[in-house]
Amino acid sequence: MTTPNYGSKRVVVGAHYGLRDWLAQRVTAVLMALFTLIVIVQVLLPGPMGYDKWAGIFNPQWMRVLTFVTIVSLLYHVWVGMRDVLMDYVTQVGPRLVLQVAVIAWLVGCAGWAIQVLWRM
Repeated sequence: MTTPNYGSKRVVVGAHYGLRDWLAQRVTAVLMALFTLIVIVQVLLPGPMGYDKWAGIFNPQWMRVLTFVTIVSLLYHVWVGMRDVLMDYVTQVGPRLVLQVAVIAWLVGCAGWAIQVLWRM
């Protein structure tokens, strides 16, 4: 005797649904918003806006570190979002893997470029 099948079982596929990714997106977004406010406050300080003032904002080591931490947060924020989009909309494993590796390579390249920009000033 078989049991009747009422509806279909939900198969959860795609992105890594869960609290960890949701929380990571929110924490990185808050960090980026706070960094933006810090930069806006420094830009609005009295004095003419030019290259000297802009370079002076990022000259202290603590600001360079804070900027890099914010960039890493941005890159992680992007990775979580792109991974979820690719897991949800690219159903074949091969193309999805190629796209994920391309995204990772691009993000690592962006991190390297950020290091060069921040510590060459």
